[in-house]
Amino acid sequence: MNVNEHAGGLVTIGEAASRSGMAAKTIRFYEEIGLIGPAERLANRYRAYSEKDVHTLRFIHRARSLGFTLKDISALLSLYHDRRRASREVKRLALEHVEALDRRIAELTAIRNTIAGLARQCHGDERPECPILDELEAAAH
Repeated sequence: MNVNEHAGGLVTIGEAASRSGMAAKTIRFYEEIGLIGPAERLANRYRAYSEKDVHTLRFIHRARSLGFTLKDISALLSLYHDRRRASREVKRLALEHVEALDRRIAELTAIRNTIAGLARQCHGDERPECPILDELEAAAH
């Protein structure tokens, strides 16, 4: 038996973190906010996680890596566990996320273009004049 494995196939938070790709601190946070259920406790009071828990943590980790909010992930988990779910609800959440991503991409593209334009205007030499700083100063007033 692996040092981190315990009776019933439970693993410590360190092993659950390693197997799910997230930090133990993150797992404790998700437990605090109710995204995952409370961990079982071993005789030594250490948190213990089942294979199902680790699978849920991987699900959350993947959803976070795709940029879903914790609120969306909670809804996705509910839908995932509901075998009578309508896939249209999952698709609706996904498409709403795509729309939010498209808005964010447009915002970031505009910011990028502004900064690139200012950088093109800057001589980048020994002179103190700098349109980048001038723009930042103008916005501060």
